[in-house]
Amino acid sequence: MHLDDESANEILLVPAEEIHRRLSKYGVSREQTNDNSVVNPIDDRFGFCARGREFENAATNHRYTGQERQMLGAYESLEYLPSHSDVYKKWLKKNPPHNGWQQWLMMCLIGFAVGLIGFLLHQTIDLIADFKWKYAKDLLKQSIESGSSMAMVWVWVMCFSCVLVLISTGLVVFFRPQAASSGIPELMGFLNGTVVRHIFNIKTLIIKFLSCILCVSSGMPVGPEGPMIHIGSLVGAGLSQFKSDTMNFKLPCFERFRNFEDRRNFISAGAAAGVASAFGAPVGGLLFSMEEVSSFWNMKLSWQIFCCAMVSSFTTALFNSAFSGFQYQGAFGAFKSEEYILFKVKNGLSINILTFIPAAILGVIGGLTGALFTFLNLKIVKARRNLLARIKNKVTQHIIRLGEPIVIMVISATLSVFLPSLFSCNPFICIKEGEEISTNCWNSSVNLLHTDPDVVAYTCPYDASAEGLQLRGNYTWTNRTYNEMATLVFGTTENAIHQLFSRSTHKQLSYLPLLVVLLIYSLMACWAAGTSISSGILVPMLFIGGLYGRFIGVIMVAMFGVHTHPKSYWLWMDPGAFALVGAASFFGGVSRLTMSLAVIMIEMTNDVQFLLPIMAAIMVSKCVGDFFTHSYYLALMELKCIPYLDSEPVVNCNGKRVSLELHCAADIMSSPPVVVHVRESIIYLADLLLNTNHGGFPVVRKSANGEEVFFGFINRLQLAVMLKHPKLFTNIQNDNDGEISEEIQHPQLTLDKLEKPDLIEEMLLRYTHNNEFKDLYINLEPYVNQSAVSIPGKFSLERAYITFRTMGLRHMTVVDENNHVVGVITRKDLMGFNMEEKLSSKIGLAQSREDLIMLLDD
Repeated sequence: MHLDDESANEILLVPAEEIHRRLSKYGVSREQTNDNSVVNPIDDRFGFCARGREFENAATNHRYTGQERQMLGAYESLEYLPSHSDVYKKWLKKNPPHNGWQQWLMMCLIGFAVGLIGFLLHQTIDLIADFKWKYAKDLLKQSIESGSSMAMVWVWVMCFSCVLVLISTGLVVFFRPQAASSGIPELMGFLNGTVVRHIFNIKTLIIKFLSCILCVSSGMPVGPEGPMIHIGSLVGAGLSQFKSDTMNFKLPCFERFRNFEDRRNFISAGAAAGVASAFGAPVGGLLFSMEEVSSFWNMKLSWQIFCCAMVSSFTTALFNSAFSGFQYQGAFGAFKSEEYILFKVKNGLSINILTFIPAAILGVIGGLTGALFTFLNLKIVKARRNLLARIKNKVTQHIIRLGEPIVIMVISATLSVFLPSLFSCNPFICIKEGEEISTNCWNSSVNLLHTDPDVVAYTCPYDASAEGLQLRGNYTWTNRTYNEMATLVFGTTENAIHQLFSRSTHKQLSYLPLLVVLLIYSLMACWAAGTSISSGILVPMLFIGGLYGRFIGVIMVAMFGVHTHPKSYWLWMDPGAFALVGAASFFGGVSRLTMSLAVIMIEMTNDVQFLLPIMAAIMVSKCVGDFFTHSYYLALMELKCIPYLDSEPVVNCNGKRVSLELHCAADIMSSPPVVVHVRESIIYLADLLLNTNHGGFPVVRKSANGEEVFFGFINRLQLAVMLKHPKLFTNIQNDNDGEISEEIQHPQLTLDKLEKPDLIEEMLLRYTHNNEFKDLYINLEPYVNQSAVSIPGKFSLERAYITFRTMGLRHMTVVDENNHVVGVITRKDLMGFNMEEKLSSKIGLAQSREDLIMLLDD
């Protein structure tokens, strides 16, 4: 029996035989749970570092428990291409193919909408965050002048931040749990062919937007870039359809795009536009969509998504050129590099071959720390899920969900206010003649070494007036001082990253502040990722990598000295350059991105000179990280039990890699199959929909010699729709008798869920219990997908996998040499763990047979 993916985000874990079968709106016969359900498999008996669980290299398949496999069965698959039936072909004749300009226009509309939302998102975040920290610094100044404690500063930062976090969490917990976290794993799963409930909904979009603004501006150790990618895909999914089930409207525009193929393409474009708007990286957005989230790609789609990402980046930059904090600044359309380039590096550095040694070292560190971050985060997510599942009271669950981010915020706010007081004040420095480092030096017109003027003074003496500067020859002197720790924590994370990436500031940050912030922030970011807030980890990844990269850079400067002469062979030995490479290495160690990450890093810093060291660090970090864990987003999909087919199958049996070319499709197919005939009994079809979990059925018809041969495929939602039209019923049973009745048009069959499933269930029960339907049949021929892929049982398993994933199939029918249906292959049949189990059994039987033959020969 072939079990296809069943559609629900979460399912209560009970024995399969106790599941109450009923028709849901997604067409499957399982009870769906509500959005706030907490599901935790209680049969997880694996050890803390068991291979194949959170600790698993890229060549190891995830090991699912029995209850996790039930959760896998809670998802339904989608076909990438529309059903190639007779009604579809007639619909095509009446609706000629749309001109190419319509797709290009829609891509531009999506790009503009995503760019505008990105502008609103970041402007609002900056406005709230700047207000918070500006008032905190005013309170700090007042406390210094009055000689009082910093209690008021702490109360302001903590209370203001906690209120924002409380609202942010409340929106997610009470209105849309699917808006939590970044949404990237769910997006990847959907574009791979799995339906994830409520991730493309206008309510999700609104909650995601508001929650992200509030939690990021509060100062939580999270970033807005991950949610921006999800928001972009939401815009692509909604705008391209010109309809909303939530708001109950459907506009007569772009109706041709209301199919799974175009919708998925526009969602991929929206994700790319989200990256382009968030990072100012249109090319990086295109590559990110291709490399990370999309499973189906072609050259034409590349051009269109490139256009969409370009429009998105252009729109965000256009509005940023004229507005700051929503106040018009003039110069509309003047793209200032400081605003267009997110973390602009002002001074480029020449590199040499020795640069690749520390780049490789940073790559190793990035791979190790990235794998550790992924491992710890998965353990925290599992512990959180286990705790919530043990609590049966919904009110208590909500209190815990609301309270956890607040606890994180209280700790973060307290540390950001009081931790800098443990560190002393540092004077500004620069270099005088003879490479002598001088204190109280603001800058030099002769040498590049300086202290960035945007460092945070905290409680240190700081004269902001022009009188605090004195010009003597080539040097400007000052009595200003600053606090290294406050520069890293007493402000926004983006400002801290700017300080880490700053060039010619070799002595600005020392070992201890970097190390302390690295340890604390890494733990807090690892804890915050996965809580009930709409947030991402892309900015935290840059910050964490920048911290240890800068730390390594400071060590290099201590060992080999400061080199600032423009012609120096060692000019590349700058802590800011190491911070950039470190940020790329940690980003790569967590996400395992390569091409897109390298381009994004260059586009958002404008540091082309360091492209090759960045690429080297990314490649090393990916290789090292792959040795210990799966990529972060893939691991989250496995933890959430979202079915996913990777680009290349990995199957191991008895500790050895198995070549799928040596095995055939019949080895892993589900059999015996449940088939339907071209003309099928109404009672039989109703019983199938009520009492099976199959997502579709092979259709057979009698050949000239009377044998039942494969004719095509039909899915259960289409059957449910057809059974709603009694005019299609006939008392003719023979496949070749009678006229073909046609009542349903193709658009009525292109649905992804049923409306009013309870009424349809009542209808099906009436069909099965009412004798008047006993001799009624329905002609399925006009609605059968006659281009459904079928393969012989001896077809290569490797090629079957490639065909299934490349074409975005939902089912693949297996036939024998006489075209008789012998089995069906679904998404879960091709998942690595399932192929390993079935092939291990086959290999074990073959080995036992060989041993028996050898024994008999002896």
